[in-house]
Amino acid sequence: MSRWFIRGLLGGTLALLVLHFAVYVVFAVNLAGFPFDYDQGEGFELNDTVLLSRFQTPYRDNAIFPYYASNYPPLYHVLLVPFVWLFGPAYWYGRLFGFAATLLTAAAISYAVQRATKHRAAALIAGLAYLASNYVYHIGPLFRQHITMVMFETLAIVLLAVSEEQIGTRRRRTLVIALVMLLAAGFTKQLAIATVGGFFLYMFIRTPRRALVYGSGFAVIAGALFLLLNVTTGGQWWTNIITANVNGYLPGQFYGLLAQFLSLHGALLILAAVYLLYELYLSRLSVYSVWFVASAGSAALAGKWGAGDSYFATMIAAMCVLAGLFAGRALKGSWPLTPNYIYNALVRLRVSSRQIGVAALVLFLLYGLAVVKLPLDVPGFREVARALNITSNTAFANFYDSAKWTVGYAKLGQIPTTQDVAAGWRIVDYAKADPTKPILSEEAAFSFLSGKPIVTNPTQLLNLYNNNALDPSALIEQINAKAFSAVIFRARFYPQPVLLAIEANYALAEKIGMNDYTYEVLLPKP
Repeated sequence: MSRWFIRGLLGGTLALLVLHFAVYVVFAVNLAGFPFDYDQGEGFELNDTVLLSRFQTPYRDNAIFPYYASNYPPLYHVLLVPFVWLFGPAYWYGRLFGFAATLLTAAAISYAVQRATKHRAAALIAGLAYLASNYVYHIGPLFRQHITMVMFETLAIVLLAVSEEQIGTRRRRTLVIALVMLLAAGFTKQLAIATVGGFFLYMFIRTPRRALVYGSGFAVIAGALFLLLNVTTGGQWWTNIITANVNGYLPGQFYGLLAQFLSLHGALLILAAVYLLYELYLSRLSVYSVWFVASAGSAALAGKWGAGDSYFATMIAAMCVLAGLFAGRALKGSWPLTPNYIYNALVRLRVSSRQIGVAALVLFLLYGLAVVKLPLDVPGFREVARALNITSNTAFANFYDSAKWTVGYAKLGQIPTTQDVAAGWRIVDYAKADPTKPILSEEAAFSFLSGKPIVTNPTQLLNLYNNNALDPSALIEQINAKAFSAVIFRARFYPQPVLLAIEANYALAEKIGMNDYTYEVLLPKP
């Protein structure tokens, strides 16, 4: 097969993925300046950061004013504390931090592929493929901790792979750094437990004694930190981190997200699965394959209430590594093979490594065509959309997204408009109207921008109430006393008794549309 044909295919694949990256950069930069919650919960992540910057714990009793607590570990917020000290409460630095985390993850993926295959183009394609995913595009530039967890997970796995090629002190040092990254992932978000399991399972398969020694030390340190946080918060750490995250499982949500995931990432999944089979039957199982299987377990939790497409992000990172290894080895012809009946069958079929490499590149190209998303009113992308006859398929006239929409999937990806910004400030005006009282809001931005305290985290209250771990009486008493100058709904996530109290004491003043969500502003009844 012509070398020039392969180079053209490589160039076309890279060009398509670079276009995806350019779209991602434009979205991230524009979103950084949006002063309100883009995804429900961003403001509460900011509030956690603000509390920690004041050396206050975000793990509190939800039954006591301000009825607020965090349901995530603290590391992501701790990393952002210096920005609060320098710039005060703002969304832009958390969003840019998440964006930077995805770039570092992509770099780690590329490094892993380059180190194993010595094929630079395949390594670059693998890293760009991670950034091209609709899911990474949607959640990467948010003030949310999930994508930072994926960064730490990826770094831990890559460092474990690197340590295998070292000896003595260098191996121990690299392994310790990998364990620090693994610990950081777990204290960024609890979902990292799947990667922790895969990490130590692989170590046990390869070197049981080392796995037991390092695993015991890891367990002692992680357990001690967990116990320390629980003791210093009077048990609120356990209540808010564990109890509040025991949610119902919605099979319909999972099946919808799984179908969407397969339609977008099916080509990558094929490459990753075939490479896994290659290692199982023709080579030696790598940590990346074990991680890929373990990450599928965390992806299965996407059906939990409150979960969503972000739960596939770790699996996508693992898939990109395996797909890149497949392409790089095929194009280089560097396949460590164990002669057996499968090997003999491949020899008889006379399939060359170069042909396999072309097939891998075609799958990467198909993946790039499957994950298209375009802002339709941005110069450059607007012309591309016109040339390809791409029009909006979302609720937003200025945005095309091949992911479309499914249950459990937030409306993300479009660039907020000036009308969205004006709508947000309109809500802030309601929040400021009575400076003597706080507001009750499902998003924290309106409290921040009106100089009022953050009261409640509605999903946290709902989860605890559903688990019989919350008495909302004090909050209901304040609502009955009309102690809040306004109530702002986006999705009515509060426990049912709280919603009933609000309906009895507050009346709708205005419905305001922002980012295709309808915000309801309620004021006290006379």
